[in-house]
Amino acid sequence: MNRSLTALFAAFEAALVVAIGIGISLAPLTILWGVQFSFQVDWIVFWRASVDIWLVGHGVDMIFALDPATAATLGLAGADAAFPVRIAALGFALLTVLLGLRAGRRVAETKYLLLGELVAVGTFGALSLLVTLSAVHPLARPSIVQGAIVPTLIFGAAVVVGSLRSHRPSTDAAIRPIRDAITTRLLRLPSALRVSAATALRGGLAAAFAVTAVAAVLLAVLVAVNYAKIIGLYEGLHTEVLGGAALTLGQLVFMPTFVIWVASWLIGPGFAIGVGSSVSPLGTSLGPIPAIPVFGALPTGEMPFGFVGLLVPVVAAFLAAALLRPRFSAALGDRSRVAWTIATGAGMGVVGGVVLGALAAFSFGAAGPGRLAQVGPDGLSVGIWAGVEIGIAAILGLIAAPRRSAERPGGAGRSAASAPSGSNPPRPPAPTEPRRPAPSAHDDPSQAVTAVLDDIRQPRPGARDDGSTTAPR
Repeated sequence: MNRSLTALFAAFEAALVVAIGIGISLAPLTILWGVQFSFQVDWIVFWRASVDIWLVGHGVDMIFALDPATAATLGLAGADAAFPVRIAALGFALLTVLLGLRAGRRVAETKYLLLGELVAVGTFGALSLLVTLSAVHPLARPSIVQGAIVPTLIFGAAVVVGSLRSHRPSTDAAIRPIRDAITTRLLRLPSALRVSAATALRGGLAAAFAVTAVAAVLLAVLVAVNYAKIIGLYEGLHTEVLGGAALTLGQLVFMPTFVIWVASWLIGPGFAIGVGSSVSPLGTSLGPIPAIPVFGALPTGEMPFGFVGLLVPVVAAFLAAALLRPRFSAALGDRSRVAWTIATGAGMGVVGGVVLGALAAFSFGAAGPGRLAQVGPDGLSVGIWAGVEIGIAAILGLIAAPRRSAERPGGAGRSAASAPSGSNPPRPPAPTEPRRPAPSAHDDPSQAVTAVLDDIRQPRPGARDDGSTTAPR
């Protein structure tokens, strides 16, 4: 595949991601346009609505203004004035990440990786800007700057990660100097620092993923247990088939956001649905909230055993650290073990706190007028709580986990002693030439490669000129 085909292929991948994201909401809205409105309303209204939904799904700020009749029916204070919507429907962002990872892996299989990445990200940014401009309206105005940058950053990060995790790395000569420079700089770092940083990154991400997975399972259980209440809210809204389908689709794209809310509840700070409200393990205090069916799964009143949920991040971090302890100890060697253990456990807490705090901050924002200006968890509180819980548990896990030794002490002596007395004595090992020491990570890369090649070319004991070997007598 030459340069032109690579650029065309990357541009098509980016355009496909934008089309899928907008088409998910545009397809049912177009059906609603024909069935419910009999094609009497201008279709551009549904196009703008689909673009607005896609932008909100990536965390782009929107400014809405309701007409007086609609504001009066809502019964919310301040509904007659323009209000911002900053909460993200993370389902669309998650879809962009997954499609971006796929696009990155496919681009990495070409010979021009750098060109493909630049064209893909540039095409996505241009299309994102165009659709944002097409959705500008006095009643619903997205932030043009955020609409062009935020989705592009999400897609670009996913493309880079996907290209790095490709099973068939690219042979692009333009990317090789960058990789060599990064590798050289990493090799110049102390080996103990590299081991500690890698373990902290793995452990922190594993703990954050475990907390999020448990939160997803808990959300599914709450929805199943409170199914009757959720159905009652559906019936109270008196929506028809299409209205109920649209409402269900809207809740589905917010499911990743709700999962982050439940994870914030497990960590401790909880979340809010309106100014002055609180949903945490210590209890639930809610005022008037929107009649959204999924809110029927919210716990009510005080929860005597709610504090048990706080054990989830602690146990997750402890298990992650315990599983990483053998590999960490083997790679660390005989260095100052206690200091590096504490530093690595604290690093796990920092990584886990940053990840969970960033997710919580992304799922917080204004969802409407009046008291709905504060909806979701506080990212700073969630990050601090998660960092402390994961950090302490990770340190304990690294200390308490037993070390696994590759050889049992005295194993050779026991095997020799248990050999029968009448058996032939073991042959002495073949004489070996002293091997040169392995190149250090601090050496120059060219010298290290030369030393390894010289070591390979060195003839083995007992080797003949024709390549065969003779067993020592």
